[in-house]
Amino acid sequence: MPEFLMHDDQDTVGVAVVDIPAGREVTGRSLHGHATPKVKVLMDIPLGHKIALRDFAPGDTVLKYGVDIGRIVAPVKKGEPVHVHNLKTKRW
Repeated sequence: MPEFLMHDDQDTVGVAVVDIPAGREVTGRSLHGHATPKVKVLMDIPLGHKIALRDFAPGDTVLKYGVDIGRIVAPVKKGEPVHVHNLKTKRW
């Protein structure tokens, strides 16, 4: 059973479907594709929160649902949470 889901194979974040403790290597699944990425979780990821599937630098675009959902405002390593403290909308 996957511990995180992606909506599209091109997504750069997944969504935790269980609480994931730091240090665990987890496998995800794409809902609209065939991707099954593995990620070592670097920080606790609560149920429903996003997990970075790659390293991000400030200014990078985040893809979820196969679309741009915002830009990174602080460095994020693969396996860390992506949330309001490091992801902002591009609308304002």
